[in-house]
Amino acid sequence: MYRIGLTGGIGSGKSEVARVLRGLGARVVVADEIARELVAPGSPVLEGLVEAFGEGVLLPDGSLDRRGLGALAFASSDALERLNEITHPALVEAIILAVEEIERESSGGVVVVDAALLVKWDILDLFDEVVVVTAALDARIGRLAAGGLPEDDARERVAAQAPESVFLEAADTVIENNGPLEELETRAEQLWNSLPEEVRKGT
Repeated sequence: MYRIGLTGGIGSGKSEVARVLRGLGARVVVADEIARELVAPGSPVLEGLVEAFGEGVLLPDGSLDRRGLGALAFASSDALERLNEITHPALVEAIILAVEEIERESSGGVVVVDAALLVKWDILDLFDEVVVVTAALDARIGRLAAGGLPEDDARERVAAQAPESVFLEAADTVIENNGPLEELETRAEQLWNSLPEEVRKGT
């Protein structure tokens, strides 16, 4: 299969690109979805988070309070580093296993890994193409605020991520997302159509 690593900063619109590619026939592995599975009640990752950040990161039903954990983790670089140390190794392993499972099930086609932190993991060589979605800072903040995240928190999370230059360094293909959604969808379709026909058809 043809492997695409799809990444970009929070609020860039990469998940919209993943949605379009899925609709066109790609198999998509979403890092955020796997991360939620890894912190299910009773999981080793959740236990590690409680040990590091305290019982306050749990909701009354024993599940992870993602918003509460985010507030704690993004409050300092040390806390964020600790969060990453606990979650990233398990997440990377699970992503690789998910890709391998798709490849066992399929004789060909395209598999996309949608992950904001792809540039921080030592797995870029696994991909045939790394696609980076970029957007202006104000556009990213606006999208996050529209999704319910307070503006100050949105700016804090953007600032905590790798600078755009790090994403661009890793990119084989760059998709700019500073316009309407329809424009982004068109660019995602252009990306798909740029792939060889035998890749898109899985032959």
